[in-house]
Amino acid sequence: MTARTILRLCAPFALVAAGAVVSAQALLPSVPPKQFGGSVTPAFEGWYDNPDGTHSFLIGYFSRNTEHEVDIPIGPNNHFEPGGADMGQPTHFLTGRRYGMFVFTMPKEFTKQQKLTWVLTANGVTTAVPVYMSPDYNVTPNKSSEASPDGGYNVPPVLRFSEPGPSFMGPVANPAHAISRTAVVAEPMALTLLADDDAKFSSGSNAPLRNPPPPVSVTVSKYRGAGTATFGGVHPKFETIKGGKPDQPYSGKASTTVTFSEPGDYMLHVTANDYSDNGGGGSVCCWTTALVKVAVKAAASSTTSVR
Repeated sequence: MTARTILRLCAPFALVAAGAVVSAQALLPSVPPKQFGGSVTPAFEGWYDNPDGTHSFLIGYFSRNTEHEVDIPIGPNNHFEPGGADMGQPTHFLTGRRYGMFVFTMPKEFTKQQKLTWVLTANGVTTAVPVYMSPDYNVTPNKSSEASPDGGYNVPPVLRFSEPGPSFMGPVANPAHAISRTAVVAEPMALTLLADDDAKFSSGSNAPLRNPPPPVSVTVSKYRGAGTATFGGVHPKFETIKGGKPDQPYSGKASTTVTFSEPGDYMLHVTANDYSDNGGGGSVCCWTTALVKVAVKAAASSTTSVR
């Protein structure tokens, strides 16, 4: 196991121990999960520089709730400080550990001495985790740090929502880059997913994969919105169009439906993983994220006249 892998696995809890502010109780990494009523802790996955000199920060979270999903609106209980409270973070929190759910970018003038802090309060427990350009957290989410058996380097899947539509590659989810859709309350909205991937992998020893999983797997979830979003499948399976085995360039297509309980503005989150699986297997690569904004309208009322 590489030093980066060890750091990757320990990062969320190290940050909690070093920077968490606890309002209700001493929050330690050993706090056990609960079915409901547990805390939600931000997780700083790392940062990287962009070609234009700006700096991007990759953020996830860990919910200690095993069954109950938590909603925390932007505001006193879910904000960044200093500066703008809304950096594109979720307001709906799924269960368990969620890697690299969103990214935000700071200008090139942002220095290594500056910090932003994500403050979350869930079920009476407040945690605050700093985000900054520590050299220990410099990552490469768009290219694997370890070579594949063929000497190449794995990159994230390319994700699209329609044949001619925009494409997403890497953990780029942020409301500023979301695509838009419309829906009607109680009427299933179709969501199509198209994925392309190099099907490369790195396993440390670079031994062949035994019983490899599908080249690309996807998770669709609610990210923001006041009402309930019900999915025809949160893990829609891809139909293979091309490839299907390790080192064979892959293309696939999947679909699901989403039904909304009430009108309003929602965001859906999509995570596409390749062979590196959740969190990139310790190397912080290679997965892709994207957001879908959905404007949900009320169902048209119908009246029946009686003569």
